[in-house]
Amino acid sequence: MKRSLSIFTLIITIAAILLYFAIQDKTTTNTITNMESDTVNVHFIDVGQGASQLIIGPTGKTILIDAGNNSEEEKMVAYIKKQNIYKIDILVGTHPDADHIGGLDAVINNFDIGKIYMPRVASNTKTYEDVLTAIKMKNLKVTTAKAGLTLDWETDASVQMIAPLSTYEDTNEMSAVIKLTYGHTSFLLMGDAEAKSEADILKSGVNVKADVLLIGHHGSNSSTSPKFLNAVDPSYAVIQVGHNNYGHPTSDTLKRLSDKQIDIYRNDTQGNIIFTTDGEQFSVSQNKGISDVKENHSLTKPSAKPSDKPNEDAVTYASCCAVIEAGKAPLHKGDPGYSLKLDRDGDGVACEK
Repeated sequence: MKRSLSIFTLIITIAAILLYFAIQDKTTTNTITNMESDTVNVHFIDVGQGASQLIIGPTGKTILIDAGNNSEEEKMVAYIKKQNIYKIDILVGTHPDADHIGGLDAVINNFDIGKIYMPRVASNTKTYEDVLTAIKMKNLKVTTAKAGLTLDWETDASVQMIAPLSTYEDTNEMSAVIKLTYGHTSFLLMGDAEAKSEADILKSGVNVKADVLLIGHHGSNSSTSPKFLNAVDPSYAVIQVGHNNYGHPTSDTLKRLSDKQIDIYRNDTQGNIIFTTDGEQFSVSQNKGISDVKENHSLTKPSAKPSDKPNEDAVTYASCCAVIEAGKAPLHKGDPGYSLKLDRDGDGVACEK
């Protein structure tokens, strides 16, 4: 009996020793990984005619700003999973347009979510409703995105929200604008903010100088005013754009950038664009691999979702007269019934009164 106990004790002791070294090995590996990962990576994800930025910090903390159109949600989830990410620490929907928030519900359904920021502006679209439903089903809360906020993220990085500064009728102007600073390098991420928001940002006196500028509103003429561009004075410009009928990016915007000898990166010609910085200098890589990983990951759908409401995105109007009679004017890009046919000047607002 004593011999049996001795053998049993020996086995337990050996197992304990092996477990100890296994834990030590895992801890050491994680520590080394964190020490070596002293960079911030900013992914400008190719979501076609839309926008999405994934930011990965030195310790692996993440920020996701926007998530492209509904049609890109599977690609979005696959792209994030390919980075071995399981949690989005900060999720930002810059404004309610479908080409920015369309994939947010899929991201919320498929990942652990920390804090969510969205501006105080509503939309009556099915896309916006889906995002709110996903938030509600996971018992999450939304913090209002507005100027003056400092986001709690990586210790060695500063994440400031510098807009919106006011309430604007145009949802584009309500875009959450974020400045990320790491060491001596910085990024200014504009969403679809346009000239009014840009002017208010400059009036606020906040430091907008940045090395990398995400061009507002996909390179539209309504954004990247000369005065604002001069104040930012970037070395690099990123235009998140895909095939479109809006004329984005416009020749005027491209000329303003080229006249200042700013290096231009575009998703429609270069695919995914990834900036890596150690706080002193940048490296930039490009790939078109977002679709390559689509089949490798399953997309989690919500366990329950209201289905008794009609698809509001299917609303169509024959003319602006019909829009006005319905009391829906003006229509903004992303609203039910919005179409290029009704938006003759292509500024994202149709049937202006």
